Amino acid sequence: MNMPPLPARQAPAPPAQTSEFAACIGLDWGDQTHAWALHDTASDSVQTSTLINSPEALHGWLQELAQRWAGRPVALAIETSKGPLIHVFVAYPWLTVYPIHPATTARFRSAFKPSGAKDDTPDALLLLELARWHRAKLRPLQGQDELTRKLSALVQLRRDLVDRRTQVVLQLETLLKSYYPQALDLVGKNLTTGLALDFLERWPDPLALKTTRRDTFQRFYYTHAIRSETLLQERLDRIARSMALTTDETVLEPARLHLQALRQLLRVFNNNIDGLENQIHRAFKEHPEAYLFGNLPGAGPALRPRLLVAFGQDRSCYEHCSSLQKYAGVAPVIEKSGGQSWTHWRWHAPKFLRQTFVEWAGQSVIYCAWAKTYYERMKAKGKRHHVILRALAFKWIRILWKCWQTRTAYNEACYLKALAQRKSPNAPKLRS
Repeated sequence: MNMPPLPARQAPAPPAQTSEFAACIGLDWGDQTHAWALHDTASDSVQTSTLINSPEALHGWLQELAQRWAGRPVALAIETSKGPLIHVFVAYPWLTVYPIHPATTARFRSAFKPSGAKDDTPDALLLLELARWHRAKLRPLQGQDELTRKLSALVQLRRDLVDRRTQVVLQLETLLKSYYPQALDLVGKNLTTGLALDFLERWPDPLALKTTRRDTFQRFYYTHAIRSETLLQERLDRIARSMALTTDETVLEPARLHLQALRQLLRVFNNNIDGLENQIHRAFKEHPEAYLFGNLPGAGPALRPRLLVAFGQDRSCYEHCSSLQKYAGVAPVIEKSGGQSWTHWRWHAPKFLRQTFVEWAGQSVIYCAWAKTYYERMKAKGKRHHVILRALAFKWIRILWKCWQTRTAYNEACYLKALAQRKSPNAPKLRS
């Protein structure tokens, strides 16, 4: 029997998307030029070009787009979620930005270009394809109010300065170990304090210690609020028995110059961080949502504004607590292959946001009764420290998300009462 010929196999069409956008754009930004690829929904045409990296060129291009589509919505995919370009896009409300993680673009590129070839315009076309056919799986950038954006920029700047100061501290520790290890015992563990910096300025090498009277050291420590007789005696005894690691001036002179540079850098960082913290404190007090984050257990002056920024004011950003848990990277991921299954944390998550929740979870163990009980229970089961804190952060997000949605400040007593009524294992046991 003759069989009718099979119809030719056709490539499957891309998944249908609603045409709520007048156009979709893929923008591959660069240091000198930006490459872009644009799809016009009405004409179903694609055009590509480049744009000089300058404020005038960028604003001019965006204004042309606004006139071309008369302010109708436009989707734009770009490999960043922060930076100067994002600040520009915020000023154009008709623009919906889809931040794409660089790893997503890299994997998408390698799937269709095994050679590994990379070029700006093809990358813009890849971003365009993501915006056209896969935006249902992408998370659009949520625009926050002005106060939240300001506070977000301030807390991130503070963290950046603190990290840079830490790098200088590590250099200073290495330097002191190389020629003046006694100083690490004489100034305490924190090399950023006024005591440490003043001590190193006055006595920049071990030879200077031997030419100073004992009562001079006593007055110095008293001036810097070291009043413990035991601690004071320990340090004075350490000075008395100190010996120079080397007396070679060819070593000591460059070391003193290096010490001076690092010490001055630390003073600059300290002054700027102190001023920045004052601005953060004022901005936090002015924020209308501050009452939700002002009395959280373990959240001090540094963590309160960071937690506020993590949530913001727009309740539509996180319609369920799981969306924030996943976005912050504290929700676990389960992978299965055949008969094997393993759990790990999310790799591509905003690092600063995840640090905020995990650091707060660690502090809450000290100040919150149920958090301490939970930590001790998990530790008794053999769980590792960082795993416990991530799981605790997962629980805290669920609690704080509910408070945020209902605009109700967290009440420790009420929550402990609810845990006791549910006979939760996390309810702290009353001590007799």
